[in-house]
Amino acid sequence: MKRRYEVWFLRCGLADGSGAWWFRYLLTNLGRGGCNAQSSGMPVQVWATWFPSNGKPQTFIQGFPLDQLDLTGRFQLPFHCRVADNGIDENSCCGNLIVDGHSISWKLRNRSNFGISLSDKGWIGFTKSPHSDAVFSGEITFDGRRFSGDPLGFGVQGHNCGYRHRTFWRWAHAYFPHTDGSASTLEAVVYDMPFGLLFRKAVLWHKGHANILKSLREKEIVREPDLLKWSFAASQRGLSIETSIEATAPGIHQLPYVKTDCSGTFPVSNASLARATLRLRGNLEQTLETPFGAVLEMGGNEP
Repeated sequence: MKRRYEVWFLRCGLADGSGAWWFRYLLTNLGRGGCNAQSSGMPVQVWATWFPSNGKPQTFIQGFPLDQLDLTGRFQLPFHCRVADNGIDENSCCGNLIVDGHSISWKLRNRSNFGISLSDKGWIGFTKSPHSDAVFSGEITFDGRRFSGDPLGFGVQGHNCGYRHRTFWRWAHAYFPHTDGSASTLEAVVYDMPFGLLFRKAVLWHKGHANILKSLREKEIVREPDLLKWSFAASQRGLSIETSIEATAPGIHQLPYVKTDCSGTFPVSNASLARATLRLRGNLEQTLETPFGAVLEMGGNEP
C-alpha cells in the first residue's frame, strides 16, 4: 500500500539494571517506496535505541530499499521479516547496524507465557503484544561493549499497524518480577479515534490470569522535556487498579516520526526505563512496584 506502516518492536530491560534496549523493524509506505532517501524515510528501517541507566538515550536508524526485504506472505506461517543482516520472527530477532560510526549488533531469543491483542480496528490498524511478559536471552554488542545472559532482560515484544499514526497516543507497559521467577505485567493504551472518540484499554496479567480493564480513567498526564508521567485507574468486575508510570530526564527520549503521507514529522517521547507503581484492589489486594521495568510512550500532538 502507498500509505501504511507496520512495525515489530521489543523493549528489553537488562536484568542487571544497567539500561534497556529498544529495537524496531519498520515497514512504511511500501507501495510508494517510502518517503525519501533518508534513513527515517526509507520503506524498510531498523532502529536500535540504547537507554543507559544514568545517561542520555541514543537512537540509530538504518534504512534499506524495498528489494532487500524478505517478508512472509499473507496468511503464511511461521512468520519472518528480514532485511540484510537484520530480522525478526515469532521467537527471536537479530540485527547488525553501522550508523554514524557506531556498531550495534544483537541476537536474541524470547519466550513468554502471555500475549494479547489490545486493539484491532480494521482499516485504522491494530495494537498487539505477542509476548507481553517476555524474557530475553542472547547477546547485544554496542561499540565493543557486550551484554549477554540467560536471561539477558525482560519486557515486551509488540506488533502495530495502521494506515497512519494516530493524532496522539499514550502507551505503557510495566513488567513486575516476582521472587518465584514469575512476573506480572500491565499494558495500557489510549488513542484518538474518528468522530472525536477515544480508545481506552488496560490489560493486567497477574497470577496466570488476564484481566481486561476497559473502564480506564486518566488522572494525571504530564509530557514535558524533563518529566513524563501517566496516572490512571481502571476496573472490571471484582477488581480495580490504580497505577502511575513516570520517568525523568535524562531518561526521556524524543524523536520525530515521519508521517505516512510524507508531509512531515510529529514528536514521540519514549522512556524505556520508567518507574511504575500498581495498586490492586477488590478480589486482589496487592501493591506492585518496579524502579526501571516500565516503558512509557506518548506520541503525536494532543488537543
